[in-house]
Amino acid sequence: MKIPKAIQATIESFEKLPGVGPKTAQRLTFYLLHVPQYELDKFASSLTNLKTGTVICSNCFTVGESDPCEICSDKTRDQSLICVVEDPLDVLALEKGGKYKGVYHVLHGRIDPLNNIGPDEIYIKQLLDRLNSDISEVVLATNPTMEGEATAMYIDKQIKNLSSEIKITRIGRGLPIGADLEYADEITLQRAMEGRSEI
Repeated sequence: MKIPKAIQATIESFEKLPGVGPKTAQRLTFYLLHVPQYELDKFASSLTNLKTGTVICSNCFTVGESDPCEICSDKTRDQSLICVVEDPLDVLALEKGGKYKGVYHVLHGRIDPLNNIGPDEIYIKQLLDRLNSDISEVVLATNPTMEGEATAMYIDKQIKNLSSEIKITRIGRGLPIGADLEYADEITLQRAMEGRSEI
């Protein structure tokens, strides 16, 4: 049996999404086929507005509805404290915690030589351009992967070459709540031990 062109095109579109394989793409397509038309129109409209309804902040490079973004525009935030993250999703995750009161800088990636991503392909230069005498601390909150660590080390070196006045910190890394020690890898356990604090 030949698959209708509209279904095949939708399956192929879903397959282009990260983490979506052929079976999941088929399941999503056939699910949408049975959704009422008004729900499908609403879904299509939200996809159409995804690009037109968002902008990248020219200051911190997060995704928002305005430029500058809501966080950069907030005068109650500590503008002297910049947290460097890899992706806009990291900003959302940190904001959920509600404890961080500084501003952000989104790199939109990490240094990854195997995939031909160097410092010039992400927003590192723009970060360095933001660093002036008003900045007191830069928090490096890249992911604890080899690429994230390499990116943090590169940024650390660049900032130290620019100024000895700016404090550079790395987010704490260790065991998540609810994790068992026996399943943690050596590096995580080592960092959890190094990052211990008084109770």
